[in-house]
Amino acid sequence: MKFSLLHKDTHSKARAGIIDTDHGQIQTPIFMPVGTAGTVKAVHQRELRDDIKAQIILGNTYHLYLRPGLQVLEKAGGLHRFNGWEKPLLTDSGGYQVFSLANSRKLTEEGATFKSHIDGSKHLFTPESVMDIQRIIGADIIMAFDECTPYPCDVKYAKNSLGLTHRWLDRCIKRFNETEPKYGYSQTLFPIVQGSVYKDLRKESAEFIASKNAFGNAIGGLSVGEPAEDMYAMTEVVCDILPTDKPRYLMGVGTPVNILESIALGIDMFDCVMPTRNARHGLLFTQNGIINIKNEKWKNDFSPLDENGTSYVDHAYSKAYLRHLLVCEEFLAAQIASIHNLAFYLWLVTEARNRIIDGTFYDWKNKMVKQLATRL
Repeated sequence: MKFSLLHKDTHSKARAGIIDTDHGQIQTPIFMPVGTAGTVKAVHQRELRDDIKAQIILGNTYHLYLRPGLQVLEKAGGLHRFNGWEKPLLTDSGGYQVFSLANSRKLTEEGATFKSHIDGSKHLFTPESVMDIQRIIGADIIMAFDECTPYPCDVKYAKNSLGLTHRWLDRCIKRFNETEPKYGYSQTLFPIVQGSVYKDLRKESAEFIASKNAFGNAIGGLSVGEPAEDMYAMTEVVCDILPTDKPRYLMGVGTPVNILESIALGIDMFDCVMPTRNARHGLLFTQNGIINIKNEKWKNDFSPLDENGTSYVDHAYSKAYLRHLLVCEEFLAAQIASIHNLAFYLWLVTEARNRIIDGTFYDWKNKMVKQLATRL
């Protein structure tokens, strides 16, 4: 893999670059649709490629490990062949699921023991096994196994958790270096910066992660309930330390406003379930703001979903029609809304990239964050 930094914004820390992988190029800044169980909910791979213009999608180690299981994935030749996605893939290590299963898991130096949410069976994830699992899944970019600290947590807990994450990272790197990709293309490992909302811990972690000289680096443990101001502050601290010649991935973020503000701080890669999850509940993101399409006010509105001239899906679909589908609980409603939101997110990061390149990003970003937060 290769990362080329092409442009820097003169009024912020925003950057535009290209990540080259064996499954194709990724133009940064980029948003990555989340395909937890090997599928982006309600969206075909053809739509991801042609309508949404996705360049990379995610799979989740925890969920894919449980279903369909490693035997099926290995027999298929990895997740690319299993789900028919020919472009780059990234897999989360399962660390966030460990965090979300707080009532049914136990952390030790060895790893995390947890109960399956499907059948209650007990499993152990270690740094070594998570590397092996992600090798079998076959993602182009795999994540280190970490503990995602909850918010809020006291400084003692955050410090102990950070030490565990760092020790686990050393074991991940060792196992990764001892093993080879299984399907004839290269894979790379991203470490994850932790430290909750404590500046000194974030600095310590960023310095530790930077010293590992990985191809790219991630920032975890944010967008877990802390105020946006804390998320931006921690992101800025970390970006000032992580090397500029490597891609930076802010995990699990976020709203369109979060994404633009974080691009301005130097982030290159994002993922979040928000576009598809909100879509299924009738919340649409547009250039003018956020629409709750279930509201009565849209019942007789036959304009495109986004009135700025880019509706991201077929213009035949109006606000009134999508509202009708949602009220009737038609499956097509989730499909149209999901494609719309994901295409909007991809439009947003592509437009941000174009603005970085032509030198107009900063003023455009400041204008857009006001519009994007508006409830219509």
